[in-house]
Amino acid sequence: MLIRRKYGWEIPEALATDEDVFLNRRRFMTAGLGLAAGLGLVAGAPRLARAALTYPAPRNPRYVLDRPITDEAVNTSYNNFYEFGSHKRIASAAQKLKLSPWNIRIDGLVEKEMTLGFEDLLARVSLEERLYRHRCVEAWAMAVPWTGFPLSALLDIARPLSGARFVRFETFKDPSMASGQKQFWYPWPYVEGVTMAEAANELAFMVTGAYGKPLPKQMGAPLRLALPWKYGFKSIKSITRISFTDKRPVGFWEKIQASEYGFWANVNPEVPHPRWSQATERLLGSDKRVKTKIYNGYGEFVASLYQGMEGEILFR
Repeated sequence: MLIRRKYGWEIPEALATDEDVFLNRRRFMTAGLGLAAGLGLVAGAPRLARAALTYPAPRNPRYVLDRPITDEAVNTSYNNFYEFGSHKRIASAAQKLKLSPWNIRIDGLVEKEMTLGFEDLLARVSLEERLYRHRCVEAWAMAVPWTGFPLSALLDIARPLSGARFVRFETFKDPSMASGQKQFWYPWPYVEGVTMAEAANELAFMVTGAYGKPLPKQMGAPLRLALPWKYGFKSIKSITRISFTDKRPVGFWEKIQASEYGFWANVNPEVPHPRWSQATERLLGSDKRVKTKIYNGYGEFVASLYQGMEGEILFR
């Protein structure tokens, strides 16, 4: 008899969205978008319709939650996006983000450097929905239905060389569009990085949507990273460049204050931030606090990545 061991963060399948409801919603959206495109009611209708029809994507049942999904209205109105301001209410300002055209440069230690348009990238991957927890270094947390594709699929496209040890991500730089980038004391553009092993881990996820729709601008449209076992500042938004390198990247916040925001940034309740505890977290949309879990509860997937690295400061 085959016995399947559940991960610690899984919930009963009965609590997930019913398949008939999901499929009916998809058929309704497909019909509506097809009508809009046929009538010419949408600017750039053919391309928009093709992209929009990928949502909602099928849900991968392997990735579920131990807590309710954060309300969409809450999640889309409480955002860190320093390119548009240093406060949480930047949703309105972030609408200035220009998404078309959006190109992603893939370079560095790869077989062939390339630049892909966002739509071209979507055509080369299969999208799925995953339910992930997200833990901010500021000790608040949310639960999100992300849509996207595994980062490993992008590795297959990029074909990195054997000398590549790290993946470096970079966002846009346009102070005329993003007023926050006029704050010259920040090291723009935003940069983050992971090891090749972290990038190849099944949890590493390139996000293109949320809540069954294309990703809102304030959440990092059109392409962001999700690393659910790490603090949120590692999950870089609005990616325009992906480089493969043999040198460890220095991230945006690490460059500002390395003693508080290090390269690894793995969630750990036992290692406090210099200015607050990480032992608990506030669930976004409520005053409820819950205990923080090591690796944000995803240790079954990622703990092996850090074995034998006792000399590293893994959680800052």
